[in-house]
Amino acid sequence: MRDKLTDFNARSPADAEKALLSCCASRAFAAKVAALRPYRDLVELSAAAEAAVRDLAWDDVLEALEAHPRIGERATGGGRAAAWSRQEQSGVDDELREPLAEGNRVYEERFGHVYLVCATGLSAEDMLERLRARLRNDAATEREVVRDELAGITRLRLGKLMKEGT
Repeated sequence: MRDKLTDFNARSPADAEKALLSCCASRAFAAKVAALRPYRDLVELSAAAEAAVRDLAWDDVLEALEAHPRIGERATGGGRAAAWSRQEQSGVDDELREPLAEGNRVYEERFGHVYLVCATGLSAEDMLERLRARLRNDAATEREVVRDELAGITRLRLGKLMKEGT
């Protein structure tokens, strides 16, 4: 992983930002994390990414959410982020796609954005249960949960990015 991180640290700012956008599709996130290079290790990079997600203005969080398909829907496209999304949502089976679609609709009406959950390792039942529980949140609480989920997804994707290379 050290060689991948060394390569990432050596990239131009624009190339580093492009790679980071596959981890979190906020331009503010990518610019901040790229600007803080070089990183000594994945732990330092992950900590910087976590802080950057936590510091995003809400409009920047919404920008990141636009890159995420609804839970239960397959991401389209051939890019790295779409492939990772398909892998992350592999726990969604056909029998729960309709209840998830209905839950997504209700969630989006209530909060005004896509339901985001760090789906890696979760079954469709887990995702649906979490969705239903989060519908009871007020807007401020849900924004914090969304940031937690976005930070978790970003951390996992940074690890993948460093394994695959940039």
